[in-house]
Amino acid sequence: MKELLTYIVQNLVDHPDEVSVTEREADGETVFEVRVADGDMGKVIGRQGRIVKQIRILMKAVAQKQGKKVSVEVLD
Repeated sequence: MKELLTYIVQNLVDHPDEVSVTEREADGETVFEVRVADGDMGKVIGRQGRIVKQIRILMKAVAQKQGKKVSVEVLD
């Protein structure tokens, strides 16, 4: 799943080499922390958070098929 999230975010931003996705466990769910270059933050979040919301929906759907719980956080 980490590879899928990295692929999606790298294709949204201008500086794909600066994309960093870390994975950690918290309260029985996997938390993916996404970091991007300063100028690319808006491209990942989108207008009124629409893009990041769709990324979260997609990742939750993939995780549900595997019987897991995930969340996606975009960090600055």
